[in-house]
Amino acid sequence: MCSCRSSYPASVPASRHPVAAHPEQGWTLLCDGSIVFDDSGELYPDGSVVPPRRLPAERLAAAA
Repeated sequence: MCSCRSSYPASVPASRHPVAAHPEQGWTLLCDGSIVFDDSGELYPDGSVVPPRRLPAERLAAAA
């Protein structure tokens, strides 16, 4: 993790930057120690979780 870790408040997620990316596995490690998943979920260093923001099944386009 970078030395700027403590300077990013949780309310400003745009200021965090990737330090390791593994798109083949579907996740990115940010400089504050958070892990962001490709499905939009997040895992924070304190163990708290942001669940993925998924569309309801009826809003998904049906394959023709």
